[in-house]
Amino acid sequence: MGWVGRLFDARDTFARMLLLDLSGVGYLVVGTQAGRSPTSTQWIFAAVAFAVALVFHRRPLVNLVVQAALLAVAFQVIDDTTINQVGASWALLELAMWARRPRTIWLAAGLLVTVDLTDSIGDPLGRFLSGVFGLTVEVGVPLLLGLVIRTTRELGRQAEERAAAEQRRRESESRAARADERSAIARELHDVVAHHVASMVLRVGVARHVLTDLDPRVGEVFDDVHGTGTAALADLRRLVAVLRNPDGVRGDAALTAIEPSALPAALGAAVDRARQAGVTVEADIDPAVGALDAVRGLAVLRLTQEALTNVAKHAGTSALARLSVSVVDGAVHWEVSDNGRGWVPAAVPPGGGHGITGMRERVEVLGGQLEAGPTGAGWRVCTVLPAAVAAPTSPPVTPAPRERGAPAGPHAPELA
Repeated sequence: MGWVGRLFDARDTFARMLLLDLSGVGYLVVGTQAGRSPTSTQWIFAAVAFAVALVFHRRPLVNLVVQAALLAVAFQVIDDTTINQVGASWALLELAMWARRPRTIWLAAGLLVTVDLTDSIGDPLGRFLSGVFGLTVEVGVPLLLGLVIRTTRELGRQAEERAAAEQRRRESESRAARADERSAIARELHDVVAHHVASMVLRVGVARHVLTDLDPRVGEVFDDVHGTGTAALADLRRLVAVLRNPDGVRGDAALTAIEPSALPAALGAAVDRARQAGVTVEADIDPAVGALDAVRGLAVLRLTQEALTNVAKHAGTSALARLSVSVVDGAVHWEVSDNGRGWVPAAVPPGGGHGITGMRERVEVLGGQLEAGPTGAGWRVCTVLPAAVAAPTSPPVTPAPRERGAPAGPHAPELA
């Protein structure tokens, strides 16, 4: 019955009435009884019926009452009442489909039956019975068809509601599963990672106070390690808060973005921290980065921090790193490279680390693609973040570049 629902859609009521009127005009022109031309009175009654059907196509009850009245009068003044009978029957069909209360439908059907039987009063029994049988066509068929369409539409609506309820149930279960997953991760972060970081920060703080006769340079290193660890603890606490209650911290912009005007200073701080670790950094930062949107700004900052940290860890303090951030036609061109002259770790865990993976995921969410690999004696990481930020429906499938840890250069480090 799907095609029936589409044929009798509520939005197409005017089109149905117009087609009905045109078919009535065709009947008057070529199909009247015994080939006789319709009289002027017949044309008048037909024209009124056509006009009422169009004017009240959105008010089926009013249309039926007027059509029934026209039919009652037509029985008295014209011989061929086919146009008015069809108009009244169609009005009953529309009412049966769209009336809000079933009682209205049955009252309307009773009105139409009464009008038809009134015309048969005084007729011989045979003609009267013929008129009663004709009611099955004039009243029964449109009433039955309207009720079938109404029931089909109601069943379809109930099926959609059940499907929507099932979808909501699945989404609720999925959210609950993700919440459990986040809680488990949050517990691990809090109980394992944060605990160890807190212990390291505490011990560095104790060392700063116990070891009084330190070289000033060593004291600066202790201060830097203590500050870095404290900042890491704060980030871990906020991350745990996000995992445990995403809705509760959704309004905290610091968790998801950075103010555009603060980005140049934040990038400068990341460069200074790398220099404090002993790495020589040449930075070329376009002032236009201060006008980036908050999401891409945060991505640029995190990529820079990760890349410079990897240079310090893997290329060594004698390496030369170059940072380039520029904005061209709204797109962000970002690159960090190093010359690879540094200490090589003695032991590299199998499989490398997760730094490149996390960077690539962050870039792909913003519609870009990360390139990472050896260049000469060093390493190069670069990407272009497009101006139109649109998350792809599926991540681009590209061959994964070798992590820094594959034996492709003079240093094969572990990524953070």
